[in-house]
Formats: sequence, C-alpha cells, structure tokens
Amino acid sequence: MKFEFKQIGIIRSPFKTKEEAPIQPFKSEATGEVEVFKDFEEGLEGIEQFSHIILVYYFHQIEDERLKVKPYLVDDVYGVYATRHPHRPNHIGISTVKLLKRDGNVLHVKNIDIVDGSPLLDIKPYVSVFDIRENVRNGWLEGKL
Repeated sequence: MKFEFKQIGIIRSPFKTKEEAPIQPFKSEATGEVEVFKDFEEGLEGIEQFSHIILVYYFHQIEDERLKVKPYLVDDVYGVYATRHPHRPNHIGISTVKLLKRDGNVLHVKNIDIVDGSPLLDIKPYVSVFDIRENVRNGWLEGKL
C-alpha cells in the first residue's frame, strides 16, 4: 500500500539544523511560528481556545532510517519505536507546544523544538483529559528526566 500526506503548512523556528534543535519541547523556551497554508486556514477555527497544540510534522533533514538507535539521554541502544528518535521509517515527528496566539493563518508558539522549514502535516489540540494518563511507566527513561 502506498499513500501520500498533504503538507498543510510550514514550521518556522530559530533552529536551522537538527543539531541546533532541543531534544524535546519541554526543554525549550524558544518561540516559533506555524504557518498554515491559506487553503487550510478554515480548519484553524477555534484553535485559539486551547493553550497547547500538538504539531505533526515531517523530519525533512533526516535522510536515513534506523530500527535500532541510541537515544540522546543514554548510551544504550533501543528499538526506534521505544524512543522519540528522528531516524524513523516514516520520518514523522510530534511536538506539543504552547499556543501563544493566532494571527489569521499563523500560529505563534512557545517551547518549540522543531527545525526551521519542517513541513506541517497536522495539528491537534492538546486536551488534558484525553492526553494525560495516570500510573504510567516511562520505560528506560525512568530517573533520567
């Protein structure tokens, strides 16, 4: 099966390379802009009512994929699906960012960890009732954060 995604916008950030980007958005105070293309602007209606949004994007500076990776926080190797490493078979990333304001088709965000120019694939509102879980296990990350 083969399928395509539509790019709905572009993400602007101060990070020009993957090496400059923070490891995760909770470690970043950086601000950026999410430009949603005009054809998709209507889909933003009501987004400004949320404090945080989840950005789904394409890792456009990643050229290879790996099934085993060494995460940033440890020296051990894990399967890519047990990490948030960018070298994934489909090069898809997610980041939860704080929504500061909306100016038409541009969303101003904080806590961004995404490389400038990343193609935006989707936006979802962060909803604490849906997204927070109790009694979670953080796997190999326990005690490392």
